[in-house]
Amino acid sequence: MIVFDGLYSFVSVLLSLVSVAAVRTIERGADERYPFGRHAWEPLTVILKAVSLATLCGYALVGAVGDILAGGKQPETVPAVLYALLATVGAWLMTRYLRSSQDGLVRAEAAQWWMDTLLSVGVLLGFLLALGLEAAGQPALAGYVDPGMVILFSALFLRMPVRLFTRSLREVLSISVDPALSGGIETAANGIAEQYRFEEVFTRVAKIGDQLDVEIDFVVGPDSTAREVTEFDRIRQQISDILDTMPHEKWMTVSFTAERRWAH
Repeated sequence: MIVFDGLYSFVSVLLSLVSVAAVRTIERGADERYPFGRHAWEPLTVILKAVSLATLCGYALVGAVGDILAGGKQPETVPAVLYALLATVGAWLMTRYLRSSQDGLVRAEAAQWWMDTLLSVGVLLGFLLALGLEAAGQPALAGYVDPGMVILFSALFLRMPVRLFTRSLREVLSISVDPALSGGIETAANGIAEQYRFEEVFTRVAKIGDQLDVEIDFVVGPDSTAREVTEFDRIRQQISDILDTMPHEKWMTVSFTAERRWAH
């Protein structure tokens, strides 16, 4: 269990360094090589983190099952308790520090370190239980505590990387965002279409890292009250003002066409 906890913490530190490199890359913004910015580095980095942690948990799970089948594994309980206590305090302090940020990558780091904190707490409680069993004259039962904890925590911890992987893969594939995020944009676009008597409006919203990609296409008809370029720019400003209230960087495209096929 100590090896699993130590490896988990070590991998967390390495992945934190990867996240720092990704943040610095994203902050460089758009250029000729990345005309739409570098925000895709965020979900790609999270996917790397998720795959790494899932692999570690899966490997530990298989090894612990083997230990159970082999009759358990006797721990050195007193040093183990001291290690778990120090690991718990360190991971908790790191979690508190990272949770103060609003950056997506840093929030992923905070979730990772929170899992590490829970892992260390579990290790501490488990080795205290093993210590109690030894004191009660049950060393054979104490031998099952160590691999049992590895099985429990590695199985539980697989949920977090799977969730991170799924969410980030949706961003990489530009799958539609949660209605809670896109609903307000669609409502505003529909309101503008009704206000200026546009025939139809098509709204597409995707999120890549911290960037919100918004495309809105209005179909202008014979009864539409906005027909000049200056009026179209005024509508773009309305939509931009709405997006400015959201806690994301935006990439906005608003187009107007008299032919539905260019908007659909």
